[in-house]
Amino acid sequence: MLDINFIRENQALVEKSIREKGYQTDLSKLLELDQQRRKLLQKIDKLRQDRNEISAQMKNGKPDSDLVAKAKEIKAQLVKQEPALDAIEKELNDGLKQVPNIIFDDVPLGGEESNLEIRKWGELKAEGVDHLDYATKRNWVDFERGAKVAGSKFYYLKGELALLEQALIQYGIQKVMDHGFEFITVPDVVSTRILEGCGFNPRSSAQSDEYFVEGEDLALIATAEIPLTGYYMDEILNEKDLPVRFAGLSPCFRKEAGTYGKYTRGLFRVHQFNKLEMYVFCLPEESKKIHEQILEIEEEIAQDLELPYHIVSNAAGDLGAPAAKKYDLEFWSPISQKYRELTSCSNCTDFQARSLNIRVRREDGRVETLHTLNGTAIPLARTLMALIENHAEPDGKLKLPLVLRKYFNEENEL
Repeated sequence: MLDINFIRENQALVEKSIREKGYQTDLSKLLELDQQRRKLLQKIDKLRQDRNEISAQMKNGKPDSDLVAKAKEIKAQLVKQEPALDAIEKELNDGLKQVPNIIFDDVPLGGEESNLEIRKWGELKAEGVDHLDYATKRNWVDFERGAKVAGSKFYYLKGELALLEQALIQYGIQKVMDHGFEFITVPDVVSTRILEGCGFNPRSSAQSDEYFVEGEDLALIATAEIPLTGYYMDEILNEKDLPVRFAGLSPCFRKEAGTYGKYTRGLFRVHQFNKLEMYVFCLPEESKKIHEQILEIEEEIAQDLELPYHIVSNAAGDLGAPAAKKYDLEFWSPISQKYRELTSCSNCTDFQARSLNIRVRREDGRVETLHTLNGTAIPLARTLMALIENHAEPDGKLKLPLVLRKYFNEENEL
């Protein structure tokens, strides 16, 4: 959530971000509500001040009838005005939830087609093996029985592919811990406040991606980012304790609403998968530097797994509400002969932290909103797909990257 004072003072900048991100928020209506709120608040504050003054005068001796009458009049006005203020503030806060974060100056403008390539790594193979056909033939994955049990796009991993997923998890946990992240498990459900505070507001209701628990104020998480963001909700951290780096492992549940026409084959886009997520709480002046550091870790992992990739800076129209800037790491798919998204990392500045009231106390005593960042370490399903496409050999074996061989008694293939 953006600060209403910031919106008021930077209306043109906020309107640009709304437009470039593809949202339909009416900023003029919000500013009008803000003006109404401030005027009404001034009136109520004056009434409360007068009430307190009258109360002080009435403490000494018999109350004056005029004071009693005035006190009753003030009480009647407050009974009327305070609920009106509550209603305006609720409408204003609901509206603020629909305002996306501003974009950084170096974010490309346009839609997904305008994503800007920053760099690339690795040799691009001209041929590969379709991961779904390969895994099905080896009895490593079962979408048919997954659909029977849970519905379309749910699946079972079996045998060596399931073991390979576990190897990736162990490798990934050690990698992020080596970079100073504390490994943490998270709840698989969150309340609506956490969900909204993270900024997971779709551009339209048709794009809502969450599975909600009927009869409860709970939703299944789409990423560990969501419960990690809520970890310090309504808390104040000390400056000396920042940055805080967490790495959360969780299942991820997504309806994948609004994905009509997108690539969905096999493990690439499913309704449930496991993911290791990096998350950082930091000082505002450190967030841009830490964003680059998270990206470097994602690149280290892709190189360790010997997956060719390129890095793109996402265009404004391809950013979600919370992100001020986002990078995607896309692996090379020999089957598609194009890059497909593997991981991403976002700088959400103070957008999520303000919504969830997460602050930092500076050494000089000042209290301000801190910054949050997130980045995918390993999305298990897509990484398995990328490994098969890039490392399956003509004889039917799957060549293992060096960093994974220790989990299979130093065997170099499956």
